[in-house]
Amino acid sequence: MEMITTDKARDLGAMLEGYDCPAILVSADYQILATNRHYTDAFGAIALEEEPRCYKVSHGYSKPCDQSGEDCPLGAAVASGHKERVLHIHQTPRGKEHVDVEMLPIHNSRGDLAYFVELLRPVPLASGEVATQELVGSSVAFEKMLAKIARVGATDASVLLLGESGTGKELAARAIHMASKRATKPMVTLECAGLSDSLFESELFGHVKGAFTGAHTNKKGLVELAHGGTLFLDELGDIPLGMQVKLLRLLETGTFRPVGSGEVKTSDFRLVCATHKNLQKMVSKGDFRNDLFYRINVFPIAIPSLAERLDDLPALSKTILARFAGGEKYHLTNSAIKALSAYRFRGNIRELRNLLYRAIVLADTNVIDNRVIERCFEEDASIVDQSIGDSVNDAQQQIIEPPVQHVVAEPISLKEVELRYIESLLRQYKGDKKVVAKILDLSERSLYRKIRKNQNV
Repeated sequence: MEMITTDKARDLGAMLEGYDCPAILVSADYQILATNRHYTDAFGAIALEEEPRCYKVSHGYSKPCDQSGEDCPLGAAVASGHKERVLHIHQTPRGKEHVDVEMLPIHNSRGDLAYFVELLRPVPLASGEVATQELVGSSVAFEKMLAKIARVGATDASVLLLGESGTGKELAARAIHMASKRATKPMVTLECAGLSDSLFESELFGHVKGAFTGAHTNKKGLVELAHGGTLFLDELGDIPLGMQVKLLRLLETGTFRPVGSGEVKTSDFRLVCATHKNLQKMVSKGDFRNDLFYRINVFPIAIPSLAERLDDLPALSKTILARFAGGEKYHLTNSAIKALSAYRFRGNIRELRNLLYRAIVLADTNVIDNRVIERCFEEDASIVDQSIGDSVNDAQQQIIEPPVQHVVAEPISLKEVELRYIESLLRQYKGDKKVVAKILDLSERSLYRKIRKNQNV
């Protein structure tokens, strides 16, 4: 390999200054030959005279990444002869962070691979360990999501975030915005759930004074405020059907009119949408416009549920506790982690956050073990019992106070009435026989017998 002098290293480093992100020059045998200022600012200075290897500096490995159980972009670039890209967790002065790595091969005059330019773009808000970052994890599902965020972030493509409630869709939207060239401009969020047609239109497009009762002044809409930045529509599936056509027109033309105004305005924004609903099913039922769905579904990203990334549970839990306590004050035992891992978090990370805050309140010391976690679960169970009790009261009230008028079109037996009532309760409570049995003041076994007996009548 050609010997690199100090002067040549300086010249190579000057060449790297043309990149607008952290960059290093690497030899074919993994030696870091030069860095740019962006790299020094993000990851710290490197002692080039010690002939450092990239796998040692970035990961602390004693051998290349592909020999340490990870993908190696340099090895992949050698094999393919063209640029390669991979998401890695790198050691940084702030701890372990997710970095989008792009490897660009450089050939010499003979056509041989001589050097590689490695571009490193940290994924905004993302960390691989307990840290100050908000997106924490290293599971396969989590890294798959982050890799998509890193790829689409630098583009202007519309993004559709799909996932259960509480999985962190808004955080993902912020990471996309911060990874884009629009990061210095605002990210404006509209929560679409519960908005009427008129309120949605006013929030999105704004209104002029006197447009409707209560419109005492002109008001800029969120579309106008998002100019140059990102417009995030959360819970997109709840947009009123009548407003979907106006949103579609905005996305196709970039123009809109404030409510009560004849002036046509324009706005340049990047669209990110999120929903926990199945939009394709809504399209088939006529509840969501087909043309709007295909207009927003440019680059879908699935946000994994907590059940899909249980490997991240320890790091997530410790991060949440550290934020609550203003530092790593609370210690979560292995037994507590095991208890949490066995629990079905229907509310995902949001529910985990609530449960851990409850654990802080219930813990007598700074140690949170499985007994504290079990007490938290008991609190949840008592809430469920209370809701069941309310359901019992409601059901009894319906029986005690029947409608004033009741016309039976065709006489039916009391057993048939009983069976229909049981079936209606089962539908109402999604087949939960335990709840239905409690409402009817029966044991589950007795309920099963009644169902079988009445069905055989």
